[in-house]
Amino acid sequence: MSVNREQGSSRILPPRSLDLKQNYNASTGKLQSLESPMTISSDLRQDLSMMEQRKRVTQTLQSPVFKDELECLVREQNSKCSGLFTLSHIADLIINNTLTHTTAHSVGSVSPVNDVCGLEWFSKAETQSRCKLASLYRLLDLYGYEQFTNAYITVSIEQDHFLILPRGLSFSEATAASLMKVNLIGQVLEHNSTGLDVDEPAFKLHAVVYSARPDAKCVIHTHTPATAAVSSMKCGILPISHEALLLGEVTYFTYHGEINDGQERVDLQKALGPNAKVLVLRNHGILTFGETIEEAFHYAYHCKQACEIQVHALSCAGGVENLHVLDRESVRLPPLLSAGQLGDGQIRWSVGEAEFESLMRMNRHRRGSRNRTQNRRLKTTRATKG
Repeated sequence: MSVNREQGSSRILPPRSLDLKQNYNASTGKLQSLESPMTISSDLRQDLSMMEQRKRVTQTLQSPVFKDELECLVREQNSKCSGLFTLSHIADLIINNTLTHTTAHSVGSVSPVNDVCGLEWFSKAETQSRCKLASLYRLLDLYGYEQFTNAYITVSIEQDHFLILPRGLSFSEATAASLMKVNLIGQVLEHNSTGLDVDEPAFKLHAVVYSARPDAKCVIHTHTPATAAVSSMKCGILPISHEALLLGEVTYFTYHGEINDGQERVDLQKALGPNAKVLVLRNHGILTFGETIEEAFHYAYHCKQACEIQVHALSCAGGVENLHVLDRESVRLPPLLSAGQLGDGQIRWSVGEAEFESLMRMNRHRRGSRNRTQNRRLKTTRATKG
C-alpha cells in the first residue's frame, strides 16, 4: 500500500497485488473499471439476459392487456376444449409473451410465433390469423415442404387484404409480426420490421385463386420433389391410395412460371372450377386451398402423401398398367363436417382442424424439448469452464 501526497493532502492507494481489473484515478479518488461493455464475459452477458427476461415476465404478468387476453382465452377454450387443452393454450400464451423482446444473447431461445401480443393496431381476428399462418409456415418447414423458389402460403383476413411471408425469410423464421399485408394486386399495405419486399409475381397465382373462388380463405403453393414428379406425369394423381381419395376432385393447369393478365389468367380461373380444392400445376407443383387454414393444410398434407405413395408405387411396379387403380365411387369415405358444438359437450371438428391442433401441440413440445436440451448444454459448458 502506498501514500500519494498532493497539495498538502494524502491519499491511500489500493494495493497493487489485488487484481481488481480496476484503475485508481488519483485526481478523483475513485476506482474506474478497465472493462468496456464490449469486453463483458459471456457468462455475465447471459446472467444479464436472464435478468432482463425475468423483468419481462413480471411486466407481462402485471399488464392489464395480458390479463384481459388471458381471461378471453380461458373463456374461449373452456367453451371448446377440455381442461388439458385449455392449460396447453394458456401455457403457450404465457411463454410467447414472456419470450417476446428478449435479447439476441438469450441462449436456447426460439423466436415466438406470437410476437404481436399487446399491439393495439391489430384486431383480435387479424392477430389470430397472423399467429395461425406463422405456425403453418413453421409446420410445413418441419415436414420438409419449404422450397426457396416462389413457394408461399397466404391467408385472406378481410376484404381484398391478405397476409404473406416476405421474400427472403425462410419458413422457420415466420412470426406473426414478420408477415406483410397486401391487396389483391400485390401492393404492400403494411410493411414489417424486416425491410424485405413481397414476391409480387408469386402472389399473382394466389390472387387468381382468391378472385375466382370466393370460398378460398387460405392458399398453399408448394412443389416438393414428389409433387413435382407427379405433376409431370400424364396420368396425374392416381386413385391408388386412401390419401389420394381424400383429395376429392383434382384439377390440372399448364403453368409457365408466371401468370399474365391475359388469356392465361382466364384459363387458370376455368381450371380451378367451382368445387376442387387441389390444383396440379403441370411440371411444377400443387396449389391447395380451403375455407380455413386448417382445411388448406389438410389437402396439402394428403396431396404430398398421395404423391409420395404414387412415386414409390410406380418405381416398384414398373408402370401404371401394373397398379391397382381404385374406383372412387366404390370407396366409402367419412363425410366432411363443418365445425360446431354437438350434444353432451362433444366437439365436431371442421376439415383438418383436429389434426392441425394436435400438430401444433407436438410442435410446441418439440420446441420446448429443444430449448431444454440447449440449456443443459449451456450449463455443462459453463461448469466445464468453471
